[in-house]
Amino acid sequence: MRKGAILFANQLKQAIEEEYKAYYFYRSMYEQTQDPLWRDFIQHIYEDEKSHYEMFQQLYYMMTGTFVQNPKKPVPCYNFKECVKQSLIDELEAVEMYKEMLLTIPFQQAYNPLFIAMHDEMEHAIRMSTIYNGL
Repeated sequence: MRKGAILFANQLKQAIEEEYKAYYFYRSMYEQTQDPLWRDFIQHIYEDEKSHYEMFQQLYYMMTGTFVQNPKKPVPCYNFKECVKQSLIDELEAVEMYKEMLLTIPFQQAYNPLFIAMHDEMEHAIRMSTIYNGL
């Protein structure tokens, strides 16, 4: 693999691990609220995160012939407002990372999954901001 492709693969591995953590973190957040709108927002987000994880694993396999094994689960959410605040920060950081990765994609098949994930993370930040401002 070229140097740029190796860097991209490392970033992709990090993204896979972060998407895995996000999925489980949002699942735990879902249990911390009974507000139907917030629950709907959070369910939408964790379903997106699962999709990103799966798309990125497939890309990683295309590049390396292996999958990222045994990502770590996060500490669950116990303080809903703090979790929402941290999620907002994490989503905005993910947008930046995916934007950088999008500019350095080593092969065309990586474009669509990265674009979708970047767009979804922006949407997640809006949803988290809406929840945070409603608390």
